[in-house]
Amino acid sequence: MLEEHFQQIGLDSDTGLDQASEPLLFITAQLWSSDIPQSLPLQTKYKAKAHTDGWNEWVRFPTKYNELAVDACIIVTLWQQEALWKVAHCGTCRIQLFADDSELVQGNQRLQLIPKEHTGLGAEPLEYDRLFAAVRRYEDGDMQRVDWLDTLTMQRIEETETTERRQSGRLYIHMSFPKFDFAVVFGESTLDDPITKLTAQPKYSLVFDPEAYRDNPSETKHRRLLRGYRSGPLDRELKPNAALRDQLNTIVRYAPSQQLTDAEKDLVWKFRFYLATNKKALTKFVKCVDWRDPIESKQATKLLAEWAEIDIDDALELLGAEVTDYAVRVYAVSKLRKANDDELIVYLLQLVQAIRFEYQGAGAAAPGRLQQQQSAANLHESSLADFLLGRALQNTTLGNFFYWYLMVECKDRSMGKIYGKIVFQYVKALSDAQAGANTQSTFERQSKLVGDLARVSGLVQQLKETRTRKVDWLRAYLADPRHGLNSFPALSLPLDPSVQVVGIQADKASVFKSTMMPLFLHFVCSDGSLYPVIFKSGDDMRQDQLVVQIITLMDRLLRKENLDLHLTPYRVLATGVDQGLSQFVASQSLAAVLVENNNSILAYLRKTSPDPSAPNGVSPEVMETYVKSCAGYCVITYLLGVGDRHLDNLLLAPDGHMFHVDFGYILGRDPKPFPPPMKLCKEMVEAMGGMESVAYQRFKSHCFVAFSILRKSANLILNLFSLMRYSDIPDIAVAPDQAVAMVQDKFRLDLSEEEAMRFFQTLINDSVRALFPQVIETIHRWAQYWRA
Repeated sequence: MLEEHFQQIGLDSDTGLDQASEPLLFITAQLWSSDIPQSLPLQTKYKAKAHTDGWNEWVRFPTKYNELAVDACIIVTLWQQEALWKVAHCGTCRIQLFADDSELVQGNQRLQLIPKEHTGLGAEPLEYDRLFAAVRRYEDGDMQRVDWLDTLTMQRIEETETTERRQSGRLYIHMSFPKFDFAVVFGESTLDDPITKLTAQPKYSLVFDPEAYRDNPSETKHRRLLRGYRSGPLDRELKPNAALRDQLNTIVRYAPSQQLTDAEKDLVWKFRFYLATNKKALTKFVKCVDWRDPIESKQATKLLAEWAEIDIDDALELLGAEVTDYAVRVYAVSKLRKANDDELIVYLLQLVQAIRFEYQGAGAAAPGRLQQQQSAANLHESSLADFLLGRALQNTTLGNFFYWYLMVECKDRSMGKIYGKIVFQYVKALSDAQAGANTQSTFERQSKLVGDLARVSGLVQQLKETRTRKVDWLRAYLADPRHGLNSFPALSLPLDPSVQVVGIQADKASVFKSTMMPLFLHFVCSDGSLYPVIFKSGDDMRQDQLVVQIITLMDRLLRKENLDLHLTPYRVLATGVDQGLSQFVASQSLAAVLVENNNSILAYLRKTSPDPSAPNGVSPEVMETYVKSCAGYCVITYLLGVGDRHLDNLLLAPDGHMFHVDFGYILGRDPKPFPPPMKLCKEMVEAMGGMESVAYQRFKSHCFVAFSILRKSANLILNLFSLMRYSDIPDIAVAPDQAVAMVQDKFRLDLSEEEAMRFFQTLINDSVRALFPQVIETIHRWAQYWRA
């Protein structure tokens, strides 16, 4: 039966109530449909105004849910007893029982009572209206619960409601409807009117289908029969025929993000023992297992020990959000133990992110199962956090970055407490170790240094002066010995712990022309050299940090194949969600180079590295560096979807190194319309001698080779981005589930090697044509990108 529960009514404003005496109040509720009453009015018991904090009374209508019409509503009226046979109307409200998506209303509702003589009250929404919507989401379990904070928040919400009711002069009523495990959706079989069907506009709405989240019993039984203990000995001897072998090889080559069909999962399971000799097949085997089935899970766990040794990129995939079985994660960590410290540092940013999947369910993860398994296992021996902590204690460089990555994650809204506990464990372990006291002291001093720089940056931003005066103030502040920044005991630089700094050279400090006024500082090293850095406060540098890390990884992958493209992976370290350090590389923007050299990069190279006997009058080594670095960054910025490229964030060093900075837009996002597919401007091609030059042909050759090499490591790069999905990095947070797909699309893994090279050739040609006058409108729009 349809029923509703009246909880309380807000009468603080006393609007429309008789003040001469203590009034008696009661509520009537009536079911309506198509402007016709469907029931008699049902009445609550009487309540004195002083006791209207709650009726706590259920009203049940003599109507079943399946008898309700789609436009059914309940009209609720508040009445005041003025005399024995006289009542006064105080206010009325209406609530539709079915929403626009045909879903039955459930749970707590808050409605404004409109007086009979409507005075216009309630025309504007109140702050509590927004808060009540949030409270409903909280009660439905759509928000994370933090007990101590929830208590304070609910108190403040109640205070806000009371205050706004008194100030607004409005009456509100709170009522509750029964809640069900699944959404109740209106459904009715109707015959289409043939005339209306031809003329009416179609109307679509989303309908919740609870069956979509349930297992098919027939499929479940089939899987259990197929994967039971009886088939184990037989499967061990199975060998696929040629057709099945090709199909298995195709499945193994799938990208990490590609989901397996049920038929593919069954095929992988059937030939699991045959695939156990293929290290690349393990991740697909893990995906085909139903880890909720204890029999199947036990067989799969036993087979892990027999599988061929996997590479680190596959181990990273097994640490992702989709892998919920604790034994598999332990296995992945055991493979990481064989990596050296240099490798771990390269992947450390993602490994710190993967810690969150040990403690919470994200994506397809099941936190209850994972936590239950963790409590039963030896967490200290096998958890990812403890593994990283142990390696950080052994290597101070790794420990430096581990500490700062954790400090940034401590600000995370959902996992900040977990990361805070790990930081505490790390610092405590340092204090207990014999050589750890110095490292602990270093972290304390580094944190103080970063805090001092953030404070100085804030003061510079607050100054209402010209940039020149701000620079003068900054230099005077740094030179003042009372602030302890011009000279201090040797300290490892957080950005580069291999460098010991002893102070900041005040007379070289400057402020960049930017909204957030970044500080340009020169740290004095213990050997007397200078280490220039940029300190930003107010900017989220985590995205730049990620992009530079991926560029560093790609540089390692290319060098491993004997291809040195002279990349410049400068250092970036986020020390907070809105601050960080960046290494400064002596260079000029292409915009400045063109202004100073008659709109010619070639003229600049001739001036900085002249060689009259060489082609174009430039030193061959410098020209080769320029050509290779252009090729490397063209390929990398294409793969990462770097946007907002203009001549001010493309830099050129005197030795020919060309590189990109300022990665505020990645993964295909770009503030400008119609960006070209590759970041290659006309002046860059002209510096090589034009499209017909030998240097330009070498440039294209380097692009092809680099693209081919990086395609072979696509799974590694995709796994790294997958681990960053929940990191709150701006361009990933926009669409976390699409971030990996965007990078994957750039690799064109659906093409063969030959097809991929032809595709990239077309890509370069299209980009270059966009730089020269053409008739085609689309290419003309690409050219406009560089003029914006």
